[in-house]
Amino acid sequence: MMLVGHLAANPEMRQTKGGKNVANFPIAINRSALDDEGNRQEIADFHRVVAWQGLGEICDKYLVKGMPVLVEGRLVNGVFESEAGKKQYRTEIVADSLQVLNWKKSKSGANEVSIDPVPA
Repeated sequence: MMLVGHLAANPEMRQTKGGKNVANFPIAINRSALDDEGNRQEIADFHRVVAWQGLGEICDKYLVKGMPVLVEGRLVNGVFESEAGKKQYRTEIVADSLQVLNWKKSKSGANEVSIDPVPA
């Protein structure tokens, strides 16, 4: 699965009990839809991205809120227990690769996207 969006927050880095680094961050993906009156509305969908080990460290070091990114990964569904003891369900995108995009408007008003390499 490939997603193109903007970082909705800076990545948060943590370590698992086993000592593995993991970065979490949300991305916002914009789409347009018609409202009840037929007017076009911009809607943002938010998705949680998880990046492990080396990719997580790169995300933590180089990514900041607002950056446009292309994330390639897979959907993972998880179940956990909340503090109140209720079952909670969560869907995340586990990133396999990530590209920082350079997003700008052309003279015609169209979006132009180019890929900037993320330093290794």
